[in-house]
Amino acid sequence: KARYTRALRRDAVARSEAVTTGKVSEQLLPFLPGFPFNPKDARFLGSPVDLIVFDGLADEQLQRVVLVEVKTGNGRLTSRERLVRDAVRDGRVEWLELRR
Repeated sequence: KARYTRALRRDAVARSEAVTTGKVSEQLLPFLPGFPFNPKDARFLGSPVDLIVFDGLADEQLQRVVLVEVKTGNGRLTSRERLVRDAVRDGRVEWLELRR
């Protein structure tokens, strides 16, 4: 029983470290080499997508708005992430301006 408990704890710690590493890397991604956008144009959301990029906004020449989901290894989209992806692909994206 003790050996089984230790194995479970090691597995839980490893999973927790992987999640923490993933969350940190999502926030640092815009500042790493190879990120295809100006880091000044990226905003971290975390959920349901990791980043929203206002491509060109820092230069006041907005080209497009891009929702970015970061996955590492064999990571797959969650059902909620797929819903967002599909809404964007289907053009079900709108602008709403609220005034008070």
